[in-house]
Amino acid sequence: MVSTMNIPNDFISTFLERHQLPQSFAELATRWYLPLCDWLLETRPAVLGINGSQGSGKSTLADFIAERFATAGKNVAVLSIDDLYLTKAQRTKLAQDVHPLLATRGMPGTHDVELGVELVQKLQTLGRGEGLELPVFDKAADDRSAVGKRCTGPVDMVILEGWCVGSVAQAPNDLLQSVNALEATEDSNGTWLRYVNNQLVETYPALFRLIDALVLLKVPTFEQVYHWRCEQEHKLEQATGRRGMSDSQIERFIQHYERLTRWNLLSLPSQADAVFELNKSHGIDAGRIEATAL
Repeated sequence: MVSTMNIPNDFISTFLERHQLPQSFAELATRWYLPLCDWLLETRPAVLGINGSQGSGKSTLADFIAERFATAGKNVAVLSIDDLYLTKAQRTKLAQDVHPLLATRGMPGTHDVELGVELVQKLQTLGRGEGLELPVFDKAADDRSAVGKRCTGPVDMVILEGWCVGSVAQAPNDLLQSVNALEATEDSNGTWLRYVNNQLVETYPALFRLIDALVLLKVPTFEQVYHWRCEQEHKLEQATGRRGMSDSQIERFIQHYERLTRWNLLSLPSQADAVFELNKSHGIDAGRIEATAL
């Protein structure tokens, strides 16, 4: 492992302050995330994938890794799969042409995968001083922002984070039984489910094949996702001053993701290079990097 001795003494405290995180994150970061960063600095994957459900801390982990790499003189570009969402107009057309549920962002089929592949490949080839604008999705407006974020090369590692990053398709027979009221009442013939699943067969592998290492933030249960998603929405309201979804709207909203989230919890642990098992308090109860338990 790479030594952590070259980290500034105030690195974690500064990170906590900058991201407005509770003090409990300091222990979590020291126990689990710094060893992960050491492993990444040693193995140097060109593209790191981070998978975790809504509210699991994907963005925080991605920022932590990027800032830790910066202390080692390395430049990390962070790309969220959320920022690859199709525009509201594009999803409206998809809903008209294929199925109304595709108007809602999030599921495979609602991202611009081709753009994602292009951006990851361009980030890896940026020369010194060359810049690339990455898209930004405005969740409050439910549309892509007119202003992106600038990344300057060279880039030592690209992080692709998102709730369905690395997800794989289910067997067709596994789609026959509804898992919630949304599927049963709004997709009774399975058109939406088959379309989404087929995207994981035909379209998304082009992006996910670019990932050299995958980290999984494994939530304790799907039910916990609802509580965390509510917390996330409340924080977004406070930060933007704009009213978001109500708790009841969130309950329906996350039903879109229930099937694939549950499937990720079953299918991804054996595929991921690092797995962190979260508890209800956003702490970590157990973790491993490759085959080694931490």
